[in-house]
Amino acid sequence: MSWFDRKSRPGRRSNGVSSTDVTVDPGRDLWFRLYTPSTTATAAAAGPLPLIFFFHGGGFAFMAPDSTPYDDLCRRLAAEVPAVVISVNYRLAPEHRCPCQYEDGVDVLKFVDENLKAGTVEPKRSFVAGDSAGGNIAHHVTMRAGAHKFSTLELIGHISIQPLFGGEERTASELELADAPFSTWKRTDVTWKLFTPVGSDRDHVAVNVFGPNCEDIMSRVKFPATVLFVGGYDPLKDWQRRYYQGLKNAGKEAKLVEYENAIHTFYSYPEMPESGRFVETVRDFVRDPIGFCSSG
Repeated sequence: MSWFDRKSRPGRRSNGVSSTDVTVDPGRDLWFRLYTPSTTATAAAAGPLPLIFFFHGGGFAFMAPDSTPYDDLCRRLAAEVPAVVISVNYRLAPEHRCPCQYEDGVDVLKFVDENLKAGTVEPKRSFVAGDSAGGNIAHHVTMRAGAHKFSTLELIGHISIQPLFGGEERTASELELADAPFSTWKRTDVTWKLFTPVGSDRDHVAVNVFGPNCEDIMSRVKFPATVLFVGGYDPLKDWQRRYYQGLKNAGKEAKLVEYENAIHTFYSYPEMPESGRFVETVRDFVRDPIGFCSSG
């Protein structure tokens, strides 16, 4: 996969957004790429910008913040929301199994909380986002962050983009879309074997967050408003809908946004109309998470 994983260097300015890499812990190669919109975008926002922590997909085993598709996506979000975006380089499976990725994510939040300087960012308007495997990480990081008292950060929103969840059961969408591009149950089965603790099955709480092995803590933990993006041609859509229903059953603010014709990773293709609608929806959610979830 590394042969096809094109990289983008930090520092280049595109779409009025500059980027730089920041090291958190060199011992475990924990770092993040920081995307900062131009002063023009900041001025147009009429105040400090929100902060988005982003976790990339790649089946927990591939890709990084400097992978060109993710560099492009985060740069686009920074420019068009607009927001300051922090894209996290977490440790990868199978060398590092869960919960390493969740721990890395929380440690980056703590690092930013401790080192954030006053300026163009509004830390009390912070969001956790992730796509596919990164959507799984975003959920678990948000759960863990809810038990931590930050000094400056306040997580007010969770952006869940076609998150990777599953279970021992085979859902209808997994069977019906067995030949869909990018994500199939055969591929995700391998993903879970490489990611979960040795000896675990797919009902491990990291995989099936509202499944038979889950602890009833969601109703007691602080969890922000969530927007959940689902694609009609994504085999994972049934698990994603169950996740949405689990959030609602736990009394959390959540809204499901489904694009009937979207495949897994549709947002990476700007030429697709759903990709543009996705960015617009993220913008609306970031402006008012509770109001967005409460709207019809």
